[in-house]
Amino acid sequence: MNKLIYAAIGGIAGGVLLSTQVAGPLLAQEEARNASVYQQLDLFGDVFERIRANYVEEVNEAALIEAAINGMLTSLDPHSSYLPPRDFDAMQTQTRGEFGGLGIEVTQEDGFVRVITPMDDTPAMEAGVEAGDFITHVDGEALLGLTLEQAVDLMRGPVGSEIVITIVREGEDEPFDVTIVRDRIQLTAVRHRLEGRTAILRVSTFNDQTFPNLVEGLEEMIAELGGLENLNGVVLDLRNNPGGLLSQAIRVSDAFLEQGEIVSTRGREVADGERYNATAGDLIEGLPMVVLVNGGSASASEIVAGALQDHRRAVIVGTNTFGKGSVQSVMPLPGNGAMRLTTSLYYTPSGRSIQALGVAPDIIVEQRDPVEMAEDEADRPARTEASLRGALENSTLTEDELRQRELEREEAEATARLRNEDYQLAYAIDILTGLNALGPNPQ
Repeated sequence: MNKLIYAAIGGIAGGVLLSTQVAGPLLAQEEARNASVYQQLDLFGDVFERIRANYVEEVNEAALIEAAINGMLTSLDPHSSYLPPRDFDAMQTQTRGEFGGLGIEVTQEDGFVRVITPMDDTPAMEAGVEAGDFITHVDGEALLGLTLEQAVDLMRGPVGSEIVITIVREGEDEPFDVTIVRDRIQLTAVRHRLEGRTAILRVSTFNDQTFPNLVEGLEEMIAELGGLENLNGVVLDLRNNPGGLLSQAIRVSDAFLEQGEIVSTRGREVADGERYNATAGDLIEGLPMVVLVNGGSASASEIVAGALQDHRRAVIVGTNTFGKGSVQSVMPLPGNGAMRLTTSLYYTPSGRSIQALGVAPDIIVEQRDPVEMAEDEADRPARTEASLRGALENSTLTEDELRQRELEREEAEATARLRNEDYQLAYAIDILTGLNALGPNPQ
């Protein structure tokens, strides 16, 4: 028994010695690291005091500290930044769906301001600003060298005032100026309409109103058709949607999924990860869906497209999305400001990160410019058997069948006209029409 006790004591003592041997260097490394941090903070304080004392002009200390904080954050990635009180308040207002400005979502690339997307029915959209444009000057003042917040500040101004932005666009030989009149931006999160028996849900942003607007619009269209059984399917149009609230992206995805993961987020620590799952209930009970995306579809839009694609719930049509796969947390700070900090990456249900890659569509469809047809070409009747003099009439169809054929013909002609106006949308409708023509899948 004594031998056993001594052996146990020896094992304990050895364990203590081993842990001390391992912990000692680690503690020393941590102390050295902390000392280095304190030295750097002392250096910051020394530089700050020398600027205050020796700069050629008197400085605004608060502005100087704000600039230092913002520089620290923007050095991390394009989406981390400091929000002074005015910007923080403006961000909260935008999340509620109303704000003032031009109506563009922008980011910064290599010091240049790049348009992620112009928003629907805004001055920027009406002036012809496009996703992918680079804004180099505002009213003749160069933006190179400014932070994103400083550049955005230059674009803000009183409602009704004019601003001239200089744009560099791929495919254009020279930069060109665009004059825009600032306005109050009131975003309608979801617009809806019927094209024949296909429901179109155009989601322009993910704010507090997105999910309620989507449900309301879908219910109106189903009622207009006389029931869900008369609906061909849904086109969820996420083109030029820059994103918004993660919670709304989850709810929109859940609206069309019965079960399974929607999205997961993973931060530096494994314990900080979150997983969001669908709840039972599909608003359209499994009817086919097409999701339209393009290079202006970012963030929350990519979460929805990725979830519906991975679950094979929808066909993704269009062009590759923007590729913003990071999640920002907004943390209020003393003084009524806040900081926007990238805290995690999100992953689609299959476990893929789309950061810098985007969501690749199942069917790549480039948008086409409208083509003007000559009047005589548009009005020229097709030459068919029925157009021949003395052709026999078809008397095998009832009046109801003839009316149904006429209705189908009108729907097909409407889609053909739409193809010239919005080729991608018409393509999506064609997919749903084709799927319905095949009938329900055999069980």
